[in-house]
Formats: sequence, C-alpha cells, structure tokens
Amino acid sequence: CVILDVQAACQDATVTQELLKEGFHRDLLVKVELGVVGEDAGGCAVAARTRLPPGIYVDPYELASLQQHNLTKAVLIPDVIDVEAPEYLATDLLVLLYMEPDPRCSRCFRAALPVHGRYHRPAEESEEALVVLKSPEVLVCCCDNRLSAECWKPAEVEAPCSGKNVSPCQWYSVTHKPAYKELILQVPVGLRQHSSLVCVVTLLATVLCSSLILAALCKYGHFS
Repeated sequence: CVILDVQAACQDATVTQELLKEGFHRDLLVKVELGVVGEDAGGCAVAARTRLPPGIYVDPYELASLQQHNLTKAVLIPDVIDVEAPEYLATDLLVLLYMEPDPRCSRCFRAALPVHGRYHRPAEESEEALVVLKSPEVLVCCCDNRLSAECWKPAEVEAPCSGKNVSPCQWYSVTHKPAYKELILQVPVGLRQHSSLVCVVTLLATVLCSSLILAALCKYGHFS
C-alpha cells in the first residue's frame, strides 16, 4: 500500500475504548475517528494495536469462531495462549484489532473484542484487582484513496491490510489523542483470610460428591 499525494491537513485521531458487561467476561469496544480534513477514509483499512497486560486475555478458540462468522477480525501475538494460567504466570498479549467503518461517520471506525479476566492471587483487604489497559496505537493503510501521510510514520507490523489479504502491507502509525489514557478493569479476587474456609468447604464437597458417585456405582453398576 502506497500513499502518494499530500492533500489534507494532519490532525490527531481520536480514540475511545470501553469495557462492556460485568465480571470476568467482557467486551472491549474500541472507536477511532481519523482526524483528516476535507476527505473521508472510505479506502482505508484501520486497526488498533493494543497490548493486553497479564491480567486479561483473548480466547483464541472464541476468536476463531467469531472470525469464521465475520463478527470480529484480529491477530494475536503470540497466537498460542494458555487460557487457564493465572495472572501471575501469564505474559502480555499483543492484539491487532481490525476495525469496521461506522456508517454514521465517514471518518469513524469501531470494533469489539471479547476479553476475559484471569484469576489473581488472593488479596489481604481489597476484593478487587485492578487491570490497567493502555490506549491502543492507531494504524492505517490506505490503498485506494489519497489521504495525507505527511504526519504518519511507517509501523513495523507484519499483517495484511484486511482479513481477506494474505500478504503483509505497509501500515502507518497515526498520532492520536485518547479520550482516556488508560482503562481500568476490576477483577474480583478472594481474600487471604477466607483460605481456610474455602479449603474446608472444597474438601467436604469433594468427599460428598465422591461418596455419591461411589454409592451410585455400587447400586447400579454391573460387575462381571
């Protein structure tokens, strides 16, 4: 993708992100408005590159299902994720989220990504752990129109301009001003003083369930 002419003044893009739903399973909604004067962005591909901290992750199997139905397009780096790992054993996750044009605005794009909170270590006092999501980087690739690249810088991203292309293209990083510099996700955590109670209840439940299974096996099982 090559951008040839400089016809529009450069302005910062505006980025907003919002967490929908409650609890461990949320939707991350990202909105971008390109700050380009005098032209629309109809021929551009827009993506948000965001780094998720260890306290939050994307389920690659869920994402594959959504992509199969053309509901969400994203690239995960790395693409192999341990969805069972707790926060203190996990690593950061880089996500390139492809955005769809907003029909109500010629320069606006939006996309939603399902994200999940990881289990944290029990806390001493607070019943919530805070996971901080930084504002994403805005990437643009314009192949069919003549938007200005004067204030854009090439980004080192090896990914196609859209989910349909298979070969990487040249992405450009757009200067932007986030509505909020960071987004806070509150994840429920257990309290250390409840550890003994949880262990006792878990042990009793395990013994009870095992006894019921053994009793049913002895009553209804057929042994040769």
